[in-house]
Amino acid sequence: MNNNKTLKNLEDIRQFFKSNTTPIYFISATNFNLLGMDEWVGNFKYISHIDSYEGLHPNLFSPKEEVPHEEFTSIEDINNYLLTHPEVINYIKSRSVNGEAGKALFLMFDEKTEQLAKALGLDVCFPLAQLRSFLDNKVNTNRIAEKAGVACVPYVLSHVESYAHLRKVSEKLGDNLVVQTPFGDSGHTTFFISNEEEYDLHKEEILKEKEVKIMKRINCYGTAIEGCVTKHGTLVAPLMTELVGFKELTPYKGGWCGNEIYPNAFNTDIREKAKKYTKQFGDQLLKEGYKGYFELDFLIDKDNGEIYLGELNPRVSGVSSLTNHAKFAMTDVPLFLFHLLEWMNVPYEIDVNELTNRWALAESMDSWSQLVIKHTRKTLELATEAPKSGIWEMKKNGNIQFKKMDTHRQSVVGDNEAFYIQITQKDDYLYEGADLGILVLRGRLMDDEFILSERAKRWIKAIRQHYKADMIDMSLLSEQDLLELEEGFKML
Repeated sequence: MNNNKTLKNLEDIRQFFKSNTTPIYFISATNFNLLGMDEWVGNFKYISHIDSYEGLHPNLFSPKEEVPHEEFTSIEDINNYLLTHPEVINYIKSRSVNGEAGKALFLMFDEKTEQLAKALGLDVCFPLAQLRSFLDNKVNTNRIAEKAGVACVPYVLSHVESYAHLRKVSEKLGDNLVVQTPFGDSGHTTFFISNEEEYDLHKEEILKEKEVKIMKRINCYGTAIEGCVTKHGTLVAPLMTELVGFKELTPYKGGWCGNEIYPNAFNTDIREKAKKYTKQFGDQLLKEGYKGYFELDFLIDKDNGEIYLGELNPRVSGVSSLTNHAKFAMTDVPLFLFHLLEWMNVPYEIDVNELTNRWALAESMDSWSQLVIKHTRKTLELATEAPKSGIWEMKKNGNIQFKKMDTHRQSVVGDNEAFYIQITQKDDYLYEGADLGILVLRGRLMDDEFILSERAKRWIKAIRQHYKADMIDMSLLSEQDLLELEEGFKML
C-alpha cells in the first residue's frame, strides 16, 4: 500500500494510481482483458505468454525462450507455466520494491497458481480460487440469483440419466431445451436439444455431470454488463450488446464473439432492470464472501421483453476492455480501479449510486465495438503469415493496409480504421475454434435486430485474408494430438 490517506474523490483516486509504486502484474495468455490499464496505474506491467506486439509494448514482458512443459489445456496451465519460468521469476524479483514482490492479477487461476504466486511473494488480488470456482459453477450461479431476487430463464437443476429422464425432469419447460454443464466456455458447453438425436450428440458431456442446468429455450438477445463489489456497495457499468454465434466469427452456435457499447443500448426499462439486477447480484456476492470485479450476461426475451440472468463471470472478462475504455471511464476512472482499491486495502470514499447513475447517461457514453475472430473451418493449418497488432486502415476497394504499430485503441479515427490485437501468430496452428485475434472499431457492428453489418463483414473478411497458412494432413496426427486440438480453450 502506498499510503494510509483516505481518498476523498475521483481526483484523489486518479492521483493515487498515477503515483503508485507497488509492482502490479496482470499475468495471462495475452494482455487483452486489462488493455490500457498500464496508462492509469503506475508500475503496472503485463506478463503474457503471447507477445502480440513483437516486443514493442513498453509495459509487457513475455519470456523469450520456451522451457519444457506439459500441453496447455487451460489459461490456468499457461499462468502456472509463466510463474515457474526462470525469466519471469527473475523479472519479478528484479522489480521488487522494499523487498515486496507486489500484486498479481489473473484472468483465470487455480489453487496451484495461488501457491506459485505466494512462493514468489506475490499477493493475488482476487478472491480465493475455491470461491471463484464455486461461484463460476453455472448451477450455483442460479441459486445465488434466486437469493438475490434476480430473474432467471425458466429452468430446473438435475442430474440426467437418459433422454427420457431429461424430458421427464424438464416437462414444464417445453420441447426446446438448452442444457449447460457447470463449467466451461458457453461455445463448448451449451447444448441446444429439441430431440433425441440432438441429445445423443452431447450425451457423454451431460451424463458425466452430477447436476446440469436445463433451461427453456427462448428467442433472445444476448447482453453483457460489468460491476464491482466494493465496501461502499456495488458499482455498475452500462449495459452492452453481445454478438453470439455468428458463423463469420465462430464455429460455435452459442459462442460469444464480440460486443458493442453505445449510448442508450436497449430501452430504458431494460437498462434500468439490468442495472438493478446487477446491483442486487453484486450485493449478494458480498454476502457470499466475494469482493471486486465481476461480469453478468443477461438474456432479453424477444417475445415478451423480459430480461433474465444468463451467467456469471466472477472475474475480469472479455468485455472488460470495452467497459474500461468507454467515455465514462476516460472522463472519471475505469471501473477496474475500484477493484484494485479494494484489494490494496486503500481507504476511499465514493457514492456508488451517483457514479452508477452518471455512467448510465447517454452523454457519458461513446460507441465502440469488438469482434473476436476464430478459425471457423474444420481444418488444421500452420500459419505462415499473420496480421500485426496495431492500427489498420480500410481502402475504398475493401482491402486493408497496416498503418502503424500501436497499443492504444483510442488511436482509431473514423469508420475506415480499426485496432487489431493478434492472438494466433506465425508458426502457430490454426484449428477449429482457435482465436485468431480481436478487432476493435468505433461505432456499431450490428443493427437493432442484431444482424451483423456489411461493414463488420468487410473487416472480418479483410483480416482473414492477411492470414496465410499451409494445410496439414490431419490423418498424420496421433490420437492424442487430435484430442488436444478438439479440447481447444478460449484464451480471452
